Amino acid sequence: MNTIRRRTLARSAALAGIVSLGLTACGSGDAGSGTEAPSSADAEQSMEAALEKGGELTAWAWDPNMQEIVDSFEEEYPNVTVNLSNVGTGTDEYTSLQNAIAAGDGIPDVAVLEYYALPQFALGGALADLTPYGAADLDGTFSPGTWESVQQGGKIVGLPQNSGPMAMFYNKAVFDAHGIEVPTTWDEYYEAAKTLHEADPNAYITSDNGDPGFVESMIWQAGGRPYSVDGTDVSIDFSDEGSQKFATQWQKMIDEGLLSSVNGWTDEWFQGLGDGTIASLVTGAWMPTNLESGAAAASGDWRVAPMPQWEDGESVTSENGGGAMSVMEASENKELAYAFAHYVEVGPGTQVHLDKGNFPATLAELNSDEFLNKEVEYFGGQKINEVLSQSATDVAPGWQFLPYQPYANSIFPDTAGKAYIDASTTLADGLQSWQDASVKYGNQQGFSVNK
Repeated sequence: MNTIRRRTLARSAALAGIVSLGLTACGSGDAGSGTEAPSSADAEQSMEAALEKGGELTAWAWDPNMQEIVDSFEEEYPNVTVNLSNVGTGTDEYTSLQNAIAAGDGIPDVAVLEYYALPQFALGGALADLTPYGAADLDGTFSPGTWESVQQGGKIVGLPQNSGPMAMFYNKAVFDAHGIEVPTTWDEYYEAAKTLHEADPNAYITSDNGDPGFVESMIWQAGGRPYSVDGTDVSIDFSDEGSQKFATQWQKMIDEGLLSSVNGWTDEWFQGLGDGTIASLVTGAWMPTNLESGAAAASGDWRVAPMPQWEDGESVTSENGGGAMSVMEASENKELAYAFAHYVEVGPGTQVHLDKGNFPATLAELNSDEFLNKEVEYFGGQKINEVLSQSATDVAPGWQFLPYQPYANSIFPDTAGKAYIDASTTLADGLQSWQDASVKYGNQQGFSVNK
């Protein structure tokens, strides 16, 4: 996104510090390894006892819904006080968190971390293993992609809060005006992009000027697994078939000028989504509320369809975005912190998130008739959750992020991102450049990284 492009060298330096400190702490969080999970009854009793005893917790989260959840939690459990802080989103939070870890002071009891950042903090031992508190009993509670994401090094290091299974959001009014059928494959998507732009040179099938999260999600769906991580042993290989499949397909879109260069999440971007000059987005299931608020002018025009496939007849998706609530290893009250996280992510907090338009990670909500049958006015009364819930089921397994993914993503604009603005380089070359820079950096930080 455009926010990545605005990161400064100082921000990159801060991220480097995160990884270095994480490696020096490696192994400090192993106390829970090998601990047997308690029985469901024992875990429930332990949580209730911790909540009855009470105490004070500090929670870091940026979701605006969290204050309502905290208020409800404190009303139900008056012996517990939760001090909620928003220290920033994404890298801002991660930098603050690692600074607190390095200083040994000001570390929260719980923090919401995006899935791509979890490996970094888990490797450094900053995240508590939640198995001793009953988290293993939640297997089958969450969608497969999110549950896999919180498994790190044989530990459960968070409870999924939300998810971003990919789907295609498209402006039906624009498609209909130009006789464009809803594409079901990426080849059809490419043809639709050509048809639209030829009919209206001011209109584009989508916008993309280089976003590492989108690239990774596309490679993930295409079957690519460029990252392999086993502790501090790491391999990075963007020459794999899935990565190259995406690079080849998307290069055609770049070369033929079929992608709008408008920066995402800007007023101009939302204007394009509202006036039809940006006719689709392939992104996470959290997008609907953003369209409703940012592109209100197009209410009734948009619809949701499955993510286009690389092979006709397949039904494979990937994740884009979302995060989990983790308990910090440094917390002096882990049992109470876990009980709070359980309330937020499995208990009454899930309904608050759902009511506010967040896309759930819990299967009970994803599969409920009320959720699936909800007709959304903005999308012409379509039951969009039928598509989005199926996407969550179809997420391909086996994806891994680097244990320094935030830093790797921060250098994307200066490596792979150049292919979007410089005709003398290709996306395949850019991915190689991104790989080389990420390998070099990882080795400098003490990882054993191979290509």
